[in-house]
Formats: sequence, C-alpha cells, structure tokens
Amino acid sequence: MKRWVVALGGLVVAACVSGGPPNEHLSSFEARRTRMVDEQIRARGIRNPRVLDAMARVPRHEFVPESARPLAYADQPLSIGYGQTISQPYIVAYMTELLDPQPANRVLEIGTGSGYQAAILAELVSEVYSIEIVEELATSARETLKRLGYTNVNVRAGDGYQGWPEAAPFDRIILTAAPPSIPQALVDQLAVGGILIAPVGPVMGVQTITIVRRSVEGVTTEETIPVQFVPMVRG
Repeated sequence: MKRWVVALGGLVVAACVSGGPPNEHLSSFEARRTRMVDEQIRARGIRNPRVLDAMARVPRHEFVPESARPLAYADQPLSIGYGQTISQPYIVAYMTELLDPQPANRVLEIGTGSGYQAAILAELVSEVYSIEIVEELATSARETLKRLGYTNVNVRAGDGYQGWPEAAPFDRIILTAAPPSIPQALVDQLAVGGILIAPVGPVMGVQTITIVRRSVEGVTTEETIPVQFVPMVRG
C-alpha cells in the first residue's frame, strides 16, 4: 500500500517545535534530532538501521541558515536561499533507504544544496561526488562539510544533467531536484548492479520518486510516492 507523502519544496508548512532561542545549547539540538528520528522517521516506516543511525548523527542544524535553526528538526523542508531548499527529514531518510547505500559504494549526488544529504551519504558509503548548479551553495556546502570533518565528499559547481563522467561509473546516484525525465547521461554513468533514485515530473505540480536499477539485462524503473521538489535546472 502506498503512503501519500508530499515534501513541499520551498513551502513552509505548520509544524510543532519546542521553544527555545536560536542559540540554544547543543544538547537541545541533540534531543530534537533524537525525536526527529523516533517520531518522523522510524515511526513512519524507515527500518534500515544504518540510515537511522546516520540521521541520528548528522547535525541538520549545521546545514540550515542561522535564522532557521529553531526549525532544523521539524518535519518540513526549509529555505537555504537562492530558491533552493533542504528537504523534509523523512524524505531524506526515505530516499536514502531506497538507495540502499553500501559501505564500499561510490555515490553521485545531483543537487548538493546545503550539503545535508551528502553528509548523510558520507556516513554510509566510501565516497560521495556531489554537483550543485548554484556556485555559492556549492562553496558553502563544501566549507560546511569540511568543517564537520567529512573528508570523503567531493563537491563541485556544475550542470547536474551532465553528471561527473570522469569519475563514473557510480554504484548509486541520487537526485535531490526534479527533472522532467531522468537524464540519459546519468543512466549511462550508473554501474551495472547500481541504483538511481530521483523525483521525476513537471516543474509545477506533483512529481514521483522513481527508482532506476541497472543490470546486465538492461534498465528497469519503478515509481513509489508523490513528492514536490524544486526543479532540476540546466547549466
């Protein structure tokens, strides 16, 4: 049975969060992160223990603007500037679980944003290659990831539609912005046995999380839940 879950891009929806000033003690952020995992993620069906552990470790508040930190662990996407958002925590966990990342995997991410999804992946795989179309966001994400000690993430500004051919093939590919259809260049950069996860659909309206699997026999696709992401733009 499908679950109807909508990640509302840049739209800020109502959410109940604990009180407290933006510069509250770190332990409060840790408590909120624990509640986030228990109430928003595990309670809604995410079962992969490695994904749950990664979501519990990565400090999401470090990947949002200072003014948004009180909402860092709320069940909603948040604006990170330049018309981009950091996705709802459940959607990050859901897509990461579908990706089924393994410790030895090399992963390509399209849409670095603030770097949060890259940090989650960095906890789970050998190496992450992440492309961001907005140069300022790419620079900021690179600095944040370095500051937090994620040495296995490579970030560059560029056109995600082209992928990262010189580092291909990739065991896993994840898109955190929505193309109208999955770019062939990315499918071509997916290794045999690999998995690609992407929100696919129109710029305005509902998209669908799509799973692409590549085998020696060819490529298969599967659709799961409806979502709403910012569009994947070309360079």
